[in-house]
Amino acid sequence: MEKKTEKEEKYMKELQDRYIRFDWAIKRLLRQKANFGVLEGFLTVFLGEQIKIEEILESEGNQQDADDKFNRVDIKAKNTKGDIILIEIQNTRELYYLERVLYGVAKAVTEHLHLGQDYSGVKKIYSISILYFDIGVGTDYLYHGQNQFVGVHTHDHLQVNTKERGAIVKRLPSEIFPEYILVRVNEFDKVAVTPLEEWVRYLKDGIITSETTAPGLEEAREKLRYYSMSPEERYAYDEHLNAIMIQNDVLSTAKFEGREEGRAEERLETARRMRSDGLSMEMVVRYTGLSEEEINNL
Repeated sequence: MEKKTEKEEKYMKELQDRYIRFDWAIKRLLRQKANFGVLEGFLTVFLGEQIKIEEILESEGNQQDADDKFNRVDIKAKNTKGDIILIEIQNTRELYYLERVLYGVAKAVTEHLHLGQDYSGVKKIYSISILYFDIGVGTDYLYHGQNQFVGVHTHDHLQVNTKERGAIVKRLPSEIFPEYILVRVNEFDKVAVTPLEEWVRYLKDGIITSETTAPGLEEAREKLRYYSMSPEERYAYDEHLNAIMIQNDVLSTAKFEGREEGRAEERLETARRMRSDGLSMEMVVRYTGLSEEEINNL
């Protein structure tokens, strides 16, 4: 048997320590019951409570649509308490993203309230968005939003009395209304110390340390190894990465061209104003960079 070169051995070691992106894992691996441990660990860390998944429900992300193979993937799960959890990974910018998140949550609420069922059947919804594009302006990489009713003058949190099985139960709106979590992956630039930071580091850079004790990441080290996939699966995964890179390149090019077009229009407008103010052709050419012919065509 031919001995591997040092370069080949280094490459094989890198493959062994390379992990599959979370969006691909959600699309192909984490829907299987045998791999629920990874997903349960992820949810436990991000929701701050122990989560056990009962089943994976039908969702848009279950559809293997070639047009959506790189941009967005989602998964819908139900935990043992009956809550519905939506996880969505968005690779590229989308107009009206928050509106679509709201629509997805509203749709999940209505889908799980059967016809004729009273409102006690409304499910608590958790929406987790993992975003690989810049959204809004903020200094944190993790944001949490929730409906709460707070006293305008007293600042107390409203409790609602409900009758269940003959007993009066006090319930906070936060136990009923959806919760939204936005993970701005590109904003993470810390040394990963806590389980949450370790998870975000994996989401951003694909790194899982051998010393990790973060819920779900220990399982991920075994379940999500690139090297563990068959050659066919690795080829499909590499094509997925290429699609993401191409799409991001297209968007970056469009953004650059848009900026250049804006600058050109700005120079033309400046030239118009300078000429209308009576400045000489020489000065207009010098300060706008336009040619005399371009200026004369204004």
